[in-house]
Amino acid sequence: MSTPATEGAAATALRSVLTRAQQAAERCGRSPEQVRVVAVSKTKPVSLICQVYDFGHRCFGENYVQEIVEKAPQLPSDIEWHFVGNLQSNKVKSLLAGVPNLDMVESIDDEKIANYLDRMVASLGRKPLKVLVQVNTSGEESKFGVDPSYCVQLVKHVKLGCPNLIFSGLMTIGMLDYTSTPENFKTLSNCRTEVCKELGIPEVQCELSMGMSADFEQAIEMGSTNVRIGSTIFGAREYLKEDKSQ
Repeated sequence: MSTPATEGAAATALRSVLTRAQQAAERCGRSPEQVRVVAVSKTKPVSLICQVYDFGHRCFGENYVQEIVEKAPQLPSDIEWHFVGNLQSNKVKSLLAGVPNLDMVESIDDEKIANYLDRMVASLGRKPLKVLVQVNTSGEESKFGVDPSYCVQLVKHVKLGCPNLIFSGLMTIGMLDYTSTPENFKTLSNCRTEVCKELGIPEVQCELSMGMSADFEQAIEMGSTNVRIGSTIFGAREYLKEDKSQ
């Protein structure tokens, strides 16, 4: 179980991340309000999430459907959950049914998963769901995400063919080791320019979700509106089986 000292450290770490994000935004002449910090709590217990919640944070992310479905009912309903992992079609119903306060799915990478989500949102009677299209900016086969050359086509499908989804922007993970290079961020930014031009969307209405613990300041300086921070806030991930019961 997490100790109070560890949990106190999470709030302190969040404060530091928010300050660093604010400073990065100000360095490039942006308003700090233009940058959202998603606290990614995968493998972490509900008690630790509560600690960060009590500090005043409301935006959290999870990578695995099983975890978010287990945790969300134990936590306050005003949390805005982001699902940031790869989403399989057979998990869509449990995700949508199990997390009424799911605010966004950041990982749409093909038409099939978009169609599943669209139909399931309708059949469950949920309000339209915000989604991001995930782009593979590193070219690594092990990474999920659509090829940049197919990005516009997939966005068009979501925007024009999925009435229960709200296209809200683009997301990338970056390199295999979860760091990104300026080239990854630039590729995503270029995709946004192309998408907005093709579909007549103002760029301010197309988010860029890029940047994690190792590189979020650089990502913000290059236009990110949504950074996904896990280990810097919550500490190293725990994959021991016994942690699942905590």
